[in-house]
Amino acid sequence: MAEYLTTKEVAALLRIKERKVYELVADNAIPHSRVTGKLLFPRDMVEAWVRRHVEFREGTEGLVERPMVVAGSHDPLLDWALRESGSGLATFFDGSLSGLKRLAEGGAVAAGMHVYEPQAEDWNRAHIRERIPAMPVILMEWATRTQGLVLAPGNPQNIASISDLAGRSVIPRQQEAGSRVLLEYLMKRAGLDGAAVTMLDPPARSEADVALAVADGKADAGLAVETVARQYRLGFLPLFRERYDLAVWRRDFFEPPLQKLLSFARTPAFAARAEELGGYDITGLGAVRYNGP
Repeated sequence: MAEYLTTKEVAALLRIKERKVYELVADNAIPHSRVTGKLLFPRDMVEAWVRRHVEFREGTEGLVERPMVVAGSHDPLLDWALRESGSGLATFFDGSLSGLKRLAEGGAVAAGMHVYEPQAEDWNRAHIRERIPAMPVILMEWATRTQGLVLAPGNPQNIASISDLAGRSVIPRQQEAGSRVLLEYLMKRAGLDGAAVTMLDPPARSEADVALAVADGKADAGLAVETVARQYRLGFLPLFRERYDLAVWRRDFFEPPLQKLLSFARTPAFAARAEELGGYDITGLGAVRYNGP
């Protein structure tokens, strides 16, 4: 099927009559758009809508068992806390948007996200509303972090701003990564044409891979969090303060694994680790930034 479905295609997908589809639209009960002058239905949102009504209908929620996995964007402090807390949660870090998709499909109980939303000067919330609408998901702040350019030790090329990337080689992240979204925004804001920068291929799948590419001399720079530059003893140019959140299924938020993680995140040992890693501010940890219906 296409990415956007017609009324007839939605009816076939849901195995209902077209008339019923129009009734759902009239009640504003199904995700749809009229931007082209006719009804269109984003396929992924319709499928997510179906999953939501299957999984959370009264009396059936307890039958749904999502794997105890935290997906999304990698965060060094979160990764450490998941192990040290004894939460029992596994990880599958492959980028913010990939994690949100995995969360919507029931493949994880939580997803780490740091997707900048320039129009609202906010993080993550619009993506939650757009990609998993009307679902019982909580968006909780984990930390704010310093994002910037990872550079060779001592910054021998004297890179002092994002504009100085012109004529340089940059190791980007994959398209699903929040760091890729932020890099493209910063370049656009600086008026830096993407053609002026040599974007290496393949992209880095993690921030550690960004640091390794710079350390090995394969790239002049890459965007990552401050703590990664510290860990690899590389240069670092701070550019942006970002908010890293955890999107969590509401039911699973109150289950022992996530509660064990959050309890540990309130300990002195956790605060000391955040200070040691560098670039973190955990004063807002636990603040709910979005609470789905």
